[in-house]
Amino acid sequence: MTWWQDRIVEAGKEPVALCLVAFIATFLLTRLVTRTIRSGRGPFRNNVSSTGLHIHHAVPGLFLLLAGALTSLASYDSTSLNIAGLCVGAGASLVLDEFALILHLRDVYWARQGRASVQAVALAGMVMGLTLLGFTPENVDELTDRNAPVRWATVVILLTSFVCCLICAAKGKYRLVVLAAIVPIVAYVGAVRLARPGSPWYRRYPEGSRKQVRARGRAGGFDRHIAHGLTWFGDLVAGAPTREDAAAESAERAAVLVAPSQEEDDPVRSGHESRTS
Repeated sequence: MTWWQDRIVEAGKEPVALCLVAFIATFLLTRLVTRTIRSGRGPFRNNVSSTGLHIHHAVPGLFLLLAGALTSLASYDSTSLNIAGLCVGAGASLVLDEFALILHLRDVYWARQGRASVQAVALAGMVMGLTLLGFTPENVDELTDRNAPVRWATVVILLTSFVCCLICAAKGKYRLVVLAAIVPIVAYVGAVRLARPGSPWYRRYPEGSRKQVRARGRAGGFDRHIAHGLTWFGDLVAGAPTREDAAAESAERAAVLVAPSQEEDDPVRSGHESRTS
């Protein structure tokens, strides 16, 4: 355990490391339990009381988060901080696993909207991992004249990356926002490229314009070659949506793929675009 002692304990990162471990372990265990409940197996399959009450696991997650926060504020010894890290990690995982339910205010856990919970867990896990690796501004008072410009340049890059992440979110490129937490340059690429259909930025394009046609074509190609693999992996870990929702999603993606070819075959619209381009 020399590596753990040298790189984690002595560096003061043990609470964050335990928080990350508890976060990942709780998410995997929670998904295992919910998948057994879904299939009608396991000791938790009868999780509804006689009065119809079902306690979602976000409820104990909130209590764990509160306990961890209060413990970290009221204690200074390493043992208490480690316990606080475990409570925060487990609590945050339980809450974010039902992020989609909180967002939509209805039970969409096994619907396709429920994939937002998996994305929220992935984003939070990446942030914890970056914090553990030391991607935080420290020792500002110890800056010298030589490395101060480097720190200011880093601040500017982080601010511009944050703005680009907001633009990516407005363009419906949420996976790029998650990836930009590790590789900031992808935020710049996503910010200058076309928006995804259905996003707020996409609605700014004129109806039937060339940008709309190109955006639908690019989104269809991405969904066909890349997004399908990412979705498959997420469903493998967290569980796939119900068949009805999966069928609806497939129909929507098919509509995205068909839309560009239909508009390109429309002679009236094609002639209009050739005059306005």
